[in-house]
Amino acid sequence: MNIHALSLVLTAAVLHTGWNFAAKRVRHGGATFVWAYYTAAAVLLLPALVISLLTTDARPHWNWLLAAAITAVLHVAYGIVLQRGYDVGDLSVVYPVARGTGPLLSVLLAVLLLNERPGPVGLAGAGLIIIGVLTISTGGAKLARRPAVRAGVLYGVATGALIAGYTLWDAYSVTTLAVPPIIYFASGSILQSAILTPKVLRNQDQLRLLWKENWREVCIVALLSPIAYLMVLFAMRLAPVSLVAPAREVSIVLSGLAAWLVLGEPGARRRLLGSAVVLAGIVAIALA
Repeated sequence: MNIHALSLVLTAAVLHTGWNFAAKRVRHGGATFVWAYYTAAAVLLLPALVISLLTTDARPHWNWLLAAAITAVLHVAYGIVLQRGYDVGDLSVVYPVARGTGPLLSVLLAVLLLNERPGPVGLAGAGLIIIGVLTISTGGAKLARRPAVRAGVLYGVATGALIAGYTLWDAYSVTTLAVPPIIYFASGSILQSAILTPKVLRNQDQLRLLWKENWREVCIVALLSPIAYLMVLFAMRLAPVSLVAPAREVSIVLSGLAAWLVLGEPGARRRLLGSAVVLAGIVAIALA
């Protein structure tokens, strides 16, 4: 992976950790919280969308809208499942399981369906990241019996499957379909908000309460999430998705430390060991 793609991916990982930590602090936000930050993000991205449409050299095509609609559906499902996981599970379980399942499936499907060949060093790096994720997300029998751990694993795996789905679709959209990343992401954000709007409007009292109690978290996620993922989309144009997807998972190191130092979740030693394995995987991917 070239240095420019790696820089984009690692910066995105830091931002991704920040917005997930903010999302974890919201209790019982559900679809309303997901709609709030998708809508705020869409508003922020609207000027960039208009400018990109007016200045792009590419000729707009109907499949741009189809591509944005598919990613919108996948991201709405991802946002709702992830938020539910944070309601019932630990950050230090949901996040690494989700981020580990995602690249595992992404690498497998990229090799099988997109004919990508990342090479032995790159695949070894992906494998190390996955091992590190499993080390962080599992523990002794006492920890494994905790309801928050069991629920975290369940929702983490479901979230990871959706991550793999939208990662591969997004890579296909910005490469094979050649949809400009800003136009693609901004259009998807607007459609994500539109999909959830009917549900949110049926319970406006919940929306007002959510905004009163969590407006800071809404703004943080709305700002950091688009920036992080746009960086990933641009990185996908510079490097294979089978390397970009696993490299993003350096964020689990930061989330594990945050869960330990700020939230006081258990299993600090195991998380630090897993983090070291993840970092070894990142180095291997950088050398691929």
